Amino acid sequence: MLKKTVAEIKDRDIVEAVFLVKEKIVAMAKNGKPYLTLKLMDKTGEVDAKIWDNADQVGSLFDRNDFLAVKGKASVYLGKMQLIVSELKRVPEESVQLADFLPETASDIEAMVAQLHALVASLTDPDLARLLRSFFEDPELLAQYRTAPAAKGMHHVYLGGLLEHSLAVAKLVDAMVPLYQGLNRDLLVAGALLHDIGKVREMTYLRCFDYSDEGKLIGHITIGVEMLQERIARLPGFPVELAMLLKHMILSHHGQYEYGSPKRPKTLEATILNYLDDLDSKINGIRTHIRKEPDNPSRWTSYHRLYDRYFFKEKPPVEMGGGEPSGPAPLDGLEPSELMPETVPPPAAHAGEPQRPAPEKGRQEQRGGEQGRKSFSNNPFAILKK
Repeated sequence: MLKKTVAEIKDRDIVEAVFLVKEKIVAMAKNGKPYLTLKLMDKTGEVDAKIWDNADQVGSLFDRNDFLAVKGKASVYLGKMQLIVSELKRVPEESVQLADFLPETASDIEAMVAQLHALVASLTDPDLARLLRSFFEDPELLAQYRTAPAAKGMHHVYLGGLLEHSLAVAKLVDAMVPLYQGLNRDLLVAGALLHDIGKVREMTYLRCFDYSDEGKLIGHITIGVEMLQERIARLPGFPVELAMLLKHMILSHHGQYEYGSPKRPKTLEATILNYLDDLDSKINGIRTHIRKEPDNPSRWTSYHRLYDRYFFKEKPPVEMGGGEPSGPAPLDGLEPSELMPETVPPPAAHAGEPQRPAPEKGRQEQRGGEQGRKSFSNNPFAILKK
């Protein structure tokens, strides 16, 4: 049976379809013979692929970000689907529709844009209202904001992910503001919508999701503060202290220095933003991890390296909605700076839980980007418990 999308592939299928090459790695088998490991993708997800024969010759025919017409046999290995490729051919870019190969949000983009404008219109602070209008009434900026993913490999890894994530954080703000007196709701909403604004320039997303040169060298936090200052400079009479508070929220939203945050939260609103941002990204990341293994019959997911644990599937795999349009976010493609350092071996798995893989050696803790901040150790007040 021929299958057209990653989500449709089942064990033992003969697959014949066009995919985008997300990763291409030359490896060496135990017998010293080279082989190719690929990660192929379309808008419904990603699948690993192996080319065992004539790796050097075949590898010279294509590169990462190329489109390939692939024929191969699907099989499940260690709970994950993979293709053993028997034939492939490079496909010219002009003969494909790029929208068929990149994952996108399952939510309605136009509806989310309407929600964005409604949030801006709801602000009562005139200065924050005109600041946000200067961002989101800019057609070029809005086009980037509504299209960009929120990250490369951890959460909301799909077109529209940045808008979806930012709106979710703003909705969390409106859910909790009534519970606590004295919170600056307008400042929190502005922080929710602008905290990741730098990702429109940090990320590249016209092919496989990756980091731009500016993203690798500067990072979305610094880019975001620069973008904020550029907009404020065009608004005569914008309050200096209000600008400082909003900049602080962007600078501190990762919470801790070791998570790439230039500053730690030092206002109530900045602390709240840190937690709500982290909460939404974790929920999306865990759900995505569960959904990416529709062919794994176990009630436990595979080991999640970033969160250092397995997750229990509360519903059988068939009911988990595997292969939804939002697409998987495997950790294999993360930059070293995106992962928590694993300096000690993880403890043995409990009874009934799969054996945990040994940690990778030699990984060094780095700053910048999305590094480890999404792990469950994100507690700005942990030092007070010592």
